[in-house]
Amino acid sequence: MTNNIKQAIIIGGGPAGVSAALYLARAGQKVCIIENGPGALAKAHKIDNYYGIAASGAKLYAAGLEQARSLGVEILQDEVLGVEYTDRFTLSLKNTDEQLQTEALILATGSKNITLNLPGLIELEGKGISYCAVCDGFFFRKKNVAVLGNGAYALHEAAYLKQLADSVTILTNGQSGDAAKAAGFEVNTSVLQAIEGNGKLSSIRFTDGSTLAVDGLFIALGTADSTDMARKLGAELNGRFIRIDGDGATNIPGLFAAGDCTGGLMQVAKAVHEGARAGLTALKFLRQRQAGENSNK
Repeated sequence: MTNNIKQAIIIGGGPAGVSAALYLARAGQKVCIIENGPGALAKAHKIDNYYGIAASGAKLYAAGLEQARSLGVEILQDEVLGVEYTDRFTLSLKNTDEQLQTEALILATGSKNITLNLPGLIELEGKGISYCAVCDGFFFRKKNVAVLGNGAYALHEAAYLKQLADSVTILTNGQSGDAAKAAGFEVNTSVLQAIEGNGKLSSIRFTDGSTLAVDGLFIALGTADSTDMARKLGAELNGRFIRIDGDGATNIPGLFAAGDCTGGLMQVAKAVHEGARAGLTALKFLRQRQAGENSNK
């Protein structure tokens, strides 16, 4: 597996991500945006409350990427499956074995809206239910766990847990699970009805009346969003949002966030503002790193 090093990587190609990219690119940094489609912005039939713009969300998204591309920003259409940090950030992608590395990472994928209204889910969060295999997999060594999800992100989480747990079952909640079966995982395609346990997760009940005894349940619905990645890196959260300071920085050096993933006003204007701020803060961070490297030569 080869590594490809970038000066700055932005995950998310919407208003926040592109705004950050524009400021970094105009300052001479080599920037890469990893985007996986417009997400919630695609549902906006018309945006007419943003300065100088009256367009659909999809059109605004496409125009933003084209503007970034015209300034030399590299645009990768892919899905980020995992992020790790040692001396720099290392990203694993869905469609390539090549890993990307960078010293400055900006999270701007928006906020995930995929939820399940399951009895017991909220009550047992942190008591057997987790949203991060890297964070919590250690606590389920030699135990029986399940992963809820049916995409590449769920398979990535399951593959990590397979190295630790006695058994890993992928729950597809009514979907086929062909990809999970092909990858060699135990698959349960039944529709979930409830999460059960008395102060601690003990089993999952399905609508067909069957149950599955498990010690742990890892939620990996859809794709990994900014909060999922921040959690894996140890960044501080504010509920389901990423906690940032007044400059768009997290508590992890080199990690920044902007847009809906930070909470507050879910509007294009706010996303653009936070993206610009995060981009400028990342630029300052990179220049300090680059100055330090030059002084050591």
